[in-house]
Amino acid sequence: MSYNHQIDVSDLSILLVEPSKMQSKVITQHLKEEGIVNIDSVHSGTEAINELIKYQPDLIISSMYLPDMTATELVVQVKTSEKFSNISFMLISSETRVSALEPIRQAGVVAILPKPFNHVDLKRALRNTIEFIDPEEISLEHYDIESIKVLLVDDSPMARKHVIRVLNNMGITHITEAKDGKEARDIFSWAEDGFDLVVTDLNMPEMNGEELIQYIRTEMDNTFIPILMVTSEDNETRLNNVQQAGVSGILDKPFDPHTVREMLFRVLDEV
Repeated sequence: MSYNHQIDVSDLSILLVEPSKMQSKVITQHLKEEGIVNIDSVHSGTEAINELIKYQPDLIISSMYLPDMTATELVVQVKTSEKFSNISFMLISSETRVSALEPIRQAGVVAILPKPFNHVDLKRALRNTIEFIDPEEISLEHYDIESIKVLLVDDSPMARKHVIRVLNNMGITHITEAKDGKEARDIFSWAEDGFDLVVTDLNMPEMNGEELIQYIRTEMDNTFIPILMVTSEDNETRLNNVQQAGVSGILDKPFDPHTVREMLFRVLDEV
């Protein structure tokens, strides 16, 4: 499955936020190897915000720990701003703690790369950025994409906003939001026209994603509606339980828009 985009990776404009001159030089060299020349570098979060006021790049690439703030604080400022929220964000960090990375994952970033990173992973993340800024609608054989109704369930407003943007980019616009499984259960139970697809997080208050799937599949006896789970969970036991509950597919956070397309083809266009 391939797509013809109007812009190339080499056309991207990038704001690099990296306090280390050596690391900045290394990352810049990798970007230049992909043909990218429009690269501006700053050393702190404050400098980054000031640059964003002057111009909006296609992608922000940031280290986790900056002199004046963390990448988490920076991405929250960016993603909660009406003016900057559509700018893609990539983290490059040696940080491995789940507690530190989870807020970044929830914010809807295009990638989280380790230090040192693999050039192939950087190339994939840059491709994901193209998917966000130059989207193509998905074409399905058995569905009119514009009529598909989606129930989106996630307790993170930023995560919901990110998923909505991905779905909107593919032509899916009829999206109902729920902040947890309990609210989704009530919406799903009373929706007159029903839904064509459920997209849910796993870890939520009140009722989590696994419990929501069990409710839909068992208590409502609805075995046909596709249910996708978007989660940063890496516990194999929990994921196996989700599989057993009847999920149609599981996507990692942060996710690849290309993978989302392929997953939608699989769960919606199968007969």
